[in-house]
Amino acid sequence: MDDVSGDPVTGGAAALETERLVLRAWTQGEAVAVVEGGRRDDWCEDFPADGDRSIAPLVAAKPEWLGPFGHRLVVERASGLVVGALGLFWPPKAGAVELGYGIAPSRRGRGYAPEAVRALVAQAFKAPEVRLVFATVEPANPASVRVLQKAGFTPAGVDQDQGLDRYELPRP
Repeated sequence: MDDVSGDPVTGGAAALETERLVLRAWTQGEAVAVVEGGRRDDWCEDFPADGDRSIAPLVAAKPEWLGPFGHRLVVERASGLVVGALGLFWPPKAGAVELGYGIAPSRRGRGYAPEAVRALVAQAFKAPEVRLVFATVEPANPASVRVLQKAGFTPAGVDQDQGLDRYELPRP
């Protein structure tokens, strides 16, 4: 994974590249377009999904989520299209940071989610205060469970606040 130039001071975190993806920070315009129900030419046909529509107003309101450890759009390198989003809910609490992710239905089943998750988790562990990354998932969502398992997460019980299964990955 290589960093690509960016400016964390102004909120434009350096993009992260994987074999098939580029994970880049949201722009204010993209967040506004999602909130307003707009479409952009560089989005795949089924982006944004419901989760993206839920997170976009928060991304727009929390500039710290656009920094080096924040939320990113998932861009398919082959097409240049945005095919999903993922992010860390920054700042960490007691050394732990939560991860969320989603890939557009048309691009699921290609291994993009675990590839993106692994890259963002590696980025999270660059922050000395992060000792653990966790995610919660509906027990009835086996595809999301597989994403986490492929990225190295292990079951850690039930998140009592949300009633969801919790998966964790400690700092190596």
